[in-house]
Amino acid sequence: MNSHRQPVRVADIAGFDTVIDARSPAEFALDHIPGAINCPVLSDEERVVVGTLYKQQGAFEARRVGGAMVAANLARHLQTQLADKPIKWRPLVYCWRGGLRSGSMVAWLRLVGWDAQQLAGGYKSFRHHVLERIDTLAPRLDLRVLCGATGSAKTRVLQALAARGEQVLDLEDFARHKGSLLGNLPGIPQPSQKAFETRIATVLEALDPARPLYVEGESARIGRLSVPVPLVARMREAACIEIAATPAARLDYLLRDYAYLGDDREGLAGKMGALKELQGKETVARWQQWAREADLPRLFAELMALHYDPHYENSQARHFKAWSQRRSVATADLTDAGIDAAAEAVLALASAPLPEAPEPVAQARGALSSDRPSA
Repeated sequence: MNSHRQPVRVADIAGFDTVIDARSPAEFALDHIPGAINCPVLSDEERVVVGTLYKQQGAFEARRVGGAMVAANLARHLQTQLADKPIKWRPLVYCWRGGLRSGSMVAWLRLVGWDAQQLAGGYKSFRHHVLERIDTLAPRLDLRVLCGATGSAKTRVLQALAARGEQVLDLEDFARHKGSLLGNLPGIPQPSQKAFETRIATVLEALDPARPLYVEGESARIGRLSVPVPLVARMREAACIEIAATPAARLDYLLRDYAYLGDDREGLAGKMGALKELQGKETVARWQQWAREADLPRLFAELMALHYDPHYENSQARHFKAWSQRRSVATADLTDAGIDAAAEAVLALASAPLPEAPEPVAQARGALSSDRPSA
């Protein structure tokens, strides 16, 4: 067995065969190192029991009871998930801070004969790495920001670019949200803020910095999640490409893309209620009636005409420094074929010289305001 016992850092993770998260299932679900498997040494319920014992009766009693639980859980993992591992298997184990939970698992795995090691600092060190990578890499990105009025199929164009081998950062996919008041996906909860940032950092680390990265011009928030401030700041400075679709094409697209909203009429009507202050009670009452009737064509048409479109130009100019130098892809077709054609047109723009970018602004960690209406 390898006797090397130098502290293992996040940068060393790729050198191991398997990364094991020894935390509880709830901790693992909140966020974890990409590719890690969950072999909890304590279940969620057991963790509560041990924590309560520690507070009420002290460390010895907590360790006595917890030790039996840990031993039983480790035995189960050895009989199941780890039963087929060869003698030269090299696992890396982590818990919250790199302490007792991962240490106990590493000790057992080493007794078996595997060269198991422990991640120094545990998940907390990985979390620090994620934030550092975003802070460092985001300001250097060669971004192309896809903009466009509501219903311009920006996300679909982004996906079409990815299918053509381009580098993309699909923030709405990572956030499991379409980025508006109506953006919740049915039956799909948003991830934690930490998991959202982990996915962003993972993509940024894998990028070729010599090639452009396409991203949708998002608000500072997507649903309940915040886009990392350094990334928002870089987006605000980057070159813009506008998908300039006709209102008719946009309405047709919205009716297809949000068709599921008609399945929850009361829920949709309730969301319209959030717009009373902006649009007035009479207008919102009309929209709520259409929502209850599942009359999406009339509802979406008025939402575009009265709520989204009037604010579009000003919000883009206010939040994207290069908006006045934007390049546009005009389209009257947002069917699958039209979206593919729009993606090809975006790529054709890549060969043209970029407009001169404004001077970068200083990085800040404060919240940045939204670039589009709250709905």
